[in-house]
Parts: sequence; structure tokens; C-alpha cells
Amino acid sequence: MTAPTRRDQEAGEPWHASSADEVLSRLEVTPSGLSTDEAKIRLERYGENRIAVAKAESIWRILLDQLRSVVVLLLIAAAGVAWAIGDPIDAAAIAVVLLINVAIGFTTEFRARRAMAALRSLEVPRATVRRDGHRTTIGARELVPGDVIELEAGQAVPADARLLSAAELRINEAPLTGESAPVDKTPDRPIDPDAALAERATMAYQSTAVVAGTATAVVIATGNATEVGRIGVLTSGLGEERTPLELRLDALGRRLVVLALVVAAAVGALGLARGEAIGFVAQTALALAIAAVPEGLPAVATITLALGVWRMARRQAVVRKLPAVETLGSATVVCADKTGTLTAGEMRVTVLATADETVRVEFGTEGVTFSADQERRDPEGLPIADLLRVSSLVNRAELVEGADENGHAVVGDPTEVALLVLARAAGVIRERELERTPEVRTIPFSSERQWMATVHEDAGRRVMLVKGAPGRLTECAERELTASGERPLDDAGRERWRQRNREMAARGLRVLAAARADVGDHEGESLPSLTMIALIGLADPPADDVPETVDLLHAAGIRTVMITGDQQLTALAIARQLGITKDGEAVEGRELATLDAAALAERLDNVAVFNRVSPIDKLRIVEALQERGEIVAMLGDGVNDAAALKKADIGVAMGGRGTDIAKDAADVVLADDRFATIGVAVEEGRVIFDNIRKFVFYLFSCNVAEVLVLLIAGLAGLPQPLLPLQILWLNVVTDTFPALSLAVEPAEEETMARPPRDPRQAILSREFLGWIAGYAAVITAGSLTAYLIALDDGAPTHARSVAFMTLALAQAVHLANARHGAMVARPRRFGRNRWAIGALALVVALQLLAMYAPPLAAILGLTVLAPRDWAIVIPFALLPLLAGLALGLVRRHRGG
Repeated sequence: MTAPTRRDQEAGEPWHASSADEVLSRLEVTPSGLSTDEAKIRLERYGENRIAVAKAESIWRILLDQLRSVVVLLLIAAAGVAWAIGDPIDAAAIAVVLLINVAIGFTTEFRARRAMAALRSLEVPRATVRRDGHRTTIGARELVPGDVIELEAGQAVPADARLLSAAELRINEAPLTGESAPVDKTPDRPIDPDAALAERATMAYQSTAVVAGTATAVVIATGNATEVGRIGVLTSGLGEERTPLELRLDALGRRLVVLALVVAAAVGALGLARGEAIGFVAQTALALAIAAVPEGLPAVATITLALGVWRMARRQAVVRKLPAVETLGSATVVCADKTGTLTAGEMRVTVLATADETVRVEFGTEGVTFSADQERRDPEGLPIADLLRVSSLVNRAELVEGADENGHAVVGDPTEVALLVLARAAGVIRERELERTPEVRTIPFSSERQWMATVHEDAGRRVMLVKGAPGRLTECAERELTASGERPLDDAGRERWRQRNREMAARGLRVLAAARADVGDHEGESLPSLTMIALIGLADPPADDVPETVDLLHAAGIRTVMITGDQQLTALAIARQLGITKDGEAVEGRELATLDAAALAERLDNVAVFNRVSPIDKLRIVEALQERGEIVAMLGDGVNDAAALKKADIGVAMGGRGTDIAKDAADVVLADDRFATIGVAVEEGRVIFDNIRKFVFYLFSCNVAEVLVLLIAGLAGLPQPLLPLQILWLNVVTDTFPALSLAVEPAEEETMARPPRDPRQAILSREFLGWIAGYAAVITAGSLTAYLIALDDGAPTHARSVAFMTLALAQAVHLANARHGAMVARPRRFGRNRWAIGALALVVALQLLAMYAPPLAAILGLTVLAPRDWAIVIPFALLPLLAGLALGLVRRHRGG
């Protein structure tokens, strides 16, 4: 029989469903392992056990990407025309604007493309392997399919492997499967070939951690053929998704190009028909092209996003991709992994069921409290005191001194950690208990026994303390412990314990039973007659503020969907607790695999929970939502989330507990690991888009006014009212600073009370274009009227100076309309945005500098204005503000 090739590895053979002997036979190996020579042959065949990484994007590619904008391309063409017609000053000025825009874009977009490289951090450096019949340690990269490896607590699994033998083996697979609790592993359990990844008890997967027990296993896959490697291949095969903002700005740019070319061509053709000189026609067309393009738009958009990045970073949301800042504001669905995202990612005791009552357990700054029916229970009283002794003593978690800022940390199996934390919080210290009741022996947990016990000397008698599966311990219980002592336990009493177990499990709790027995000289590993103490309900509790954030998102019209590797009962219970669903259904990964794209899309309206899902399932869910036109935000922290994070419109990873690959595949990282921060980020995203609309409205009103001034003057046969360099000055200098002040406008009151905007809606909607055209007409009318009055009184250069100043100041006061949503309907104190005041002052100062500084005035072709000229400029410059105030009064009057 021929050993499998790498293609066989990647074919996804169900090794988990084959017996250990079948796997060994298929791999042509014995339990004593491979020979050194055979290992070398297989290493050449399969290659090293490493995850291939994608080549990082070069800085030149990132730089070239900055030139893809149609606005930038139009500016390049304008610079070329200026140079061709012998106007090097204009060409140089346009080139400077280009360099500024490209530099800003390059600086903000330049970041390490490390999503695949982060996978290397998941590789295990060393492995214990059997070669030539001997136990040895080798570099994990030398592992090949067929190698027999040994695993023990504290190690990471170095490759995907089928278990051959195991003793009390438990593996934490949370980063790979999303399963919140460590998984019991056994080599002999029958497994369905179609079992989900989280249900394959016969397997150990690369990068997962052994938290208890030992095992031997045979490697069945290495490198990219491992489950982790497949996620890497899946992730690397996904391109960078363009954000809604990028798509909108591109569409906007194309419309600008069409506008600029059509207007320039029309005026150029008109000039040639009149017999004007080609040079003059080219200069006029160039002025119109420059007027049609808001050169400051790329820079203002980039700086607005960068300011959003800064504000979000202050609120613990670190943005890795600039356009993603706004995308969260567009989100219509938030898909969230449960463990470590919606929940705290740690087990905690929340409920105790004693013989008499159900006791709630609450942790606070002063320790732990026990209460039932609103009354506190004394932990010193029975049976809580005995329960705390079981929690502390029947436990192999450890307290490590100096492990954190508080001087200690508890490490070990998360369930045992939760029990030890409970005992310590209630004042039961293991070391003191062991001094009082020394441990005689331990009966370790095994999946066959389903319980663990320790035997102690207690006042001259031997006592066995037991924790384990409720069903198993209830079978052996003959008595039960009450607050007043012990009482016999009959069949009806056992059924009562079983019913409590079922009720707690239905609430999504992991349930353990605690019991004790006087054992005397009993030395066997079977259970004696037990006294039931209590049932212990453990949960991965909701993270702070999650229910409130789910409600906030719901009010903002955003659905929350839970995607988890946990079991369905647990997932649904947590989803109801968090307010994600009331009566919604859940879809399990096995059912999901049977649904085609159309069937899945049909189910999405009613499904708020997906459980037992694989990385590919998560990707399919995101894609199905996107096919429906949703803007999807995906939150996760594990390796299994990486592909979905990258595919989503915006991927959000947890910064503290998140894996490197999750963080590097994401667009945003939540530094504080709080789901509540996503609500903050959504609000910031909406504010950013509102502000982008405001400065787009402002810039386009100004630029359309410039085009109309030139177009109407050209059609009327008047001298050109603005020179190309004057237009460039207006667009880059005096327009940009007011537009930038709009980037820091505070949030509107209704920001999180309105539904998400239609993701297909363009920035320039029909209504929006109507407001732009209306205000542009007002600015045009004022500027042209001032120009005509000045033209009657003097030379074109003087009239041009009046038009230049009137247009600049009219655009500056138009800032008030842009701030208030096209009209001053609800006047705000200008002090809410001090930058707006500063921008207006700066525009006035720059305009005066341009006119009264001789070198600059000479370059721009300006003359000094007399007092009577200012009497013309100021009234006409105020027309846009007066129009906004009038429209605002009309709207308020109609509103009631």
C-alpha cells in the first residue's frame, strides 16, 4: 500500500471516523513510529510542516494604488494640459496638490500586510516524536504524516493528529472551533464521518492546547493541509473588500470626470466656433476642468477619516484600514462570535442547586455573595461550606504567584479555575484546608468514570470529596445534604436532582455535581455510597454591557447575529439572555452544510443564531448576507474567524484575547475587548459619514458655482472672470480649511436613533444634488453680479479681483449652511465647533494675504480693492447665508 501524498492530505479524508488501527494501516506506520530514513523520504514528499505565507504587498503597489482615483487622474491630465500650453506655474501648482494627496493617502494606507504571516505564530517550535522506536524531540517543522507524537498537559499540538491512546486528555480548541470549554478526547469513541470539527473527539488539531492528561497520536496532516493551514489558504484567497465609502467616492469621481470633460469640451467648442485663439480656448477649458474638480476632496476625505481613527482610538477602537472608519456606520448586520466576544471568554460559577433551593452566585469587588429569594445565604452554613471545600480540594488548577498585576493568577482547566476562584473568593483557601484535612490520594478524572475524587483525613476518619457528571453521581447517591443536616435520598429525590440538572442545562449552563462520602478503608476506584451536596452551574457569562449594546444596535436598525462553535442549547440560552433573539431559531453547522445559497438566504430573516459552525460556514454566512445587500460587520477573536473577518465589509477583532491572525485579518481591533465598543464605533462611523456628506455638499456647491461663473461668462462672451491659478487657490486653500472644520462636527442627537442608510445610495442623491445646485446658483448669482458691476467700472483684471474675493467669501459663509444640513433650520451656537470659527478667520486672512502681499498677488493676477469695491463684495458674499436662514425659517414655520 502506498502512503498518501500531499494531495491526499488536502482531500479532507475523515480520519476522525476511522479506527486507530485503520489510520495506522493507511499511513503505513506502527505505534512505534517511523524510521529516520522513511521520515526523510516523507519530508521530501510532503514538505515542511509549516504554513505557507502570502507575499506581502510591496510599497510600490501601495503607492500606485493612490493613483487609481479618477480625481487624481483628472488632475494629472490638467497638469499636462497646463504644461503643454506653456503655463508652468499652473502645472507646478497642480503637481503640488497631487503630491500632497498621494502622500497623505500613501502614509495612511501603508501598513504591514501580515494576516498570513501571523499564522506562523501558531506553529509549534518543538515536538516529542517516536523515531526508530525511540522517544526523541525534533523541530516541529520536521513532522510528517505517519509520525507518532506524544502530547501532555501544557503543550500545544504541533500538527493535526489521530489519537492512538489517551489518559484523561482534555484540549482547549476555542481558537479553532469556538467551543468555550475544553473538550474531552478519547481514541475509541465512534464518530460520524460528517461530525463537526468541535465533535471530533478522536482528533487533536494543530495550535490547540492540551490542558490536562497525556496522549499518543499519529500525524495525519501537516502545513497547509492542517485545519489551521486550510484557514490560512481560505483567508489568503480572499481579496481586499472595497468599503462602501470607497465605492461611493469612486462613483463620485467618475461623475466629476464626466462633468469636467463635458463642460470643458462645450466651452472649448464654443470658443473655437467664435474664432478665438487655440491657446485661450485651452486655457479656458483648463480653468473649467479645474473648477469642476474639488482638488481638496481626496485630502479632506483622508484627513476626516484619519481624525475618525484618532477619535476611535481614544475610545479603544484601533483602526487598521482607513476607509473602514466610516464603514461601521453603514453596517446593517453585526455577526459576532460568542466566546470571548459576546461573553467574557472564561467560565464562572453562576448558580448552585442545593437540596432545598436554588442559590445565585454573584461576584463583586468585595468577593462573592450567595442569595436565594432576595435573601443572602451564609457560606459557612451547610451545604455551601461543603461545596466550597469540594471546589477547592477536588481541583488541579493552580495559583501562580506573581503572574499578574495583582500578584497572582489561577491557571489550569477553565472549569477547575472557576471552582478554585469561587472557593478563594468565599475565603476557602486550599493550602489551609489541606493542612486541616491532608490529602491521602487522588482518583483522577476520566471520560469513562465521568468523575474525579480526592480522599482526605478528617478528624480521624477518611472522607472522599467528589465532583463529576450529575447523572453518574446521582446514581450512587443514597443521601442528600440540607441546611439542617443529611436526609435519605429515594428514587423521587434522585429524579428531583435530575430535573434540576435538565433545567440548568437548558439555560445554557455547564452542570457539575458535588458529593461526599465517608469511605473508611475503601481503597478501590469505584464510587461508594454518596451524599449529594449540590449541583454547580457554570457559564461563560455575558461580557460587560453586551445586552445594552445589542439594544443600542437594535434601536439603530442593526441586527445582531451570533455565530458560535458551541452546542445549540447553550447558544440559544446565551442569545436570549443577551436580547439577540426571543423566539428565533438556530441553525447548526450540519444543517447549514445541506443548504444551498438560495435556501440559506431564505433562512436568514428568522435565524439569529448559528452554532457548531466551521470556518467555511462562517464565511458562507457572511457571503449570504452580503448577497442580500447587507453591510456586514464581523466580530471575532479566533483563528477560525479569520476568513470571515477578511470577507466581511468590516472585520472587528478583539485586541487582548484575539489571536494574531484574527487581528491582522481585521479592519478594526477593539483594544479593550469590550463588545460595547462596537456601539461606540458604529456611532463614530455614522458621524464620519454625516460629516463627509457635509463637506461634499460644501465643496460641490463651491465648485459648481465656479463652473457656472465661468460657463455663463463664456456663453455671454465676457472676459474670463477667474484664472486657472485663482480657481486652484480657491479649491485647495480657501475651500479646504472650511471643509476640514466640518470633519470635526459633533454628532447629531438622532445619530443612533435612525436606521442604517441604504448601502446602494450614492453620496450625491437627487435631493442632495438639488440642494447643491440651489446654493451654487445663489453663490454664482452674487459673484457674477459683483463681477459685472466691477467690469463696468474698470479693467478685467480689477473685475476679476472683485469676483475672486466675492466668490471666496461667499463660499466661506456658506460653511454655516453645510454645518446645519443645507440650511440653518436649527441654528447652533458656533462654539460647538471652534474649528469652524478658526477656518473662517483663516480664509479671510488668506484672502487678504493673497490680495495685499505683492508677490502672491502678482502670481494670482490680483489687484488691490478699494473701499467702494468692498461695498460690492460684502453684500453679495453674504447671499448664501441669508438664503440658508430664510429657508430654515420656512422649514421651522411649516414644521409647526
